[in-house]
Amino acid sequence: MSTQTQTFPRANLAADAASTARHDPKLIVSGLAALGWLGGAAITQWWPALDDWPYTRELLILKLLFAVLSAGIGVAGWRVNTSTPAASAKRLRVQAWLNATPWLLALSIGLTAWEVVTAQIEWLPRPFFAPPQALLAVYADDLPRLASSVGHSFVLLAYGYVCGALTGFVVGVSIGWSKAVGYWLHPVLRLVGPLPATAWLPLAFFFFPSSFSASVFLIALAAAFPVAVLTWSGVASVSSAYYDVARTLGARPSFLILRVAIPAALPSVFVGLFMGLGASFAVLIVAEMMGVKAGLGWYLQWAQGWAAYSNMYAALLVMALMCSGLITMLFRVRDRLLTWQKGLLKW
Repeated sequence: MSTQTQTFPRANLAADAASTARHDPKLIVSGLAALGWLGGAAITQWWPALDDWPYTRELLILKLLFAVLSAGIGVAGWRVNTSTPAASAKRLRVQAWLNATPWLLALSIGLTAWEVVTAQIEWLPRPFFAPPQALLAVYADDLPRLASSVGHSFVLLAYGYVCGALTGFVVGVSIGWSKAVGYWLHPVLRLVGPLPATAWLPLAFFFFPSSFSASVFLIALAAAFPVAVLTWSGVASVSSAYYDVARTLGARPSFLILRVAIPAALPSVFVGLFMGLGASFAVLIVAEMMGVKAGLGWYLQWAQGWAAYSNMYAALLVMALMCSGLITMLFRVRDRLLTWQKGLLKW
């Protein structure tokens, strides 16, 4: 009798788990995403385009791979929901993949619509709008030039951003700590900082010996202002009680700066770093369009000059991924250093 009373509840729990897994909306969306990619592949295969676009077969293979991925996520989600404890790490990983299935569905619809209006029926005029096949052709045929441009942009951005962030950090700590330094630097910061860095283009290219050094200066100028202002605000907002406790224990001014003021100001410093990175990336593209002979900005200008709009769209996608990836890396560093504030600032 006791065995039956223990068996039936377990069977009911298993049945409830299986029923919940079958009716999980995310599993349904994953199936719809797989059908969406398969439908897009069918359009690519059996609806002929008005022009003979290259890499159509590669686009078909890509859609089929995404269909398999969507279906695989759904199968993994169903298996994990029916057999894995709710708090397990495997279940959490699969749930994270399931959360991406609405985007997989939206991408399948968007990519198919894009292909139809540009390649199949050509509602959007050429050459201003290119189909997805044209972007695949750029990544396959012009990859060395595009990769070289990404490398040049990354080096230029690294030089300028690091120089600007360090300068802004030192200026912010100095203004926030010393009233004498703040008396002299604060008015200069308020006067020069709000000006767009691109307004200094003529002077930068006149005074600096090369376009590379001028671009580094402009990028550094764009990054330094937000870092300086927010570092200064963070240092100035540190509670005086922290300093009093440290002085009571015999702390020197250098200890107060390095071990009290700066750690307490780090949340504000990282906000300034995020803002400075976005401003630096904007100035990077403008500077490369004006004088630098390589980089993503130069690539965009070259593509526009030759009416190679597919190359331009491919470069814009790479730029978006590059900037988003760098900000994501900066957020990872922040979460590792400021573990007590993990999750308070979203990206």
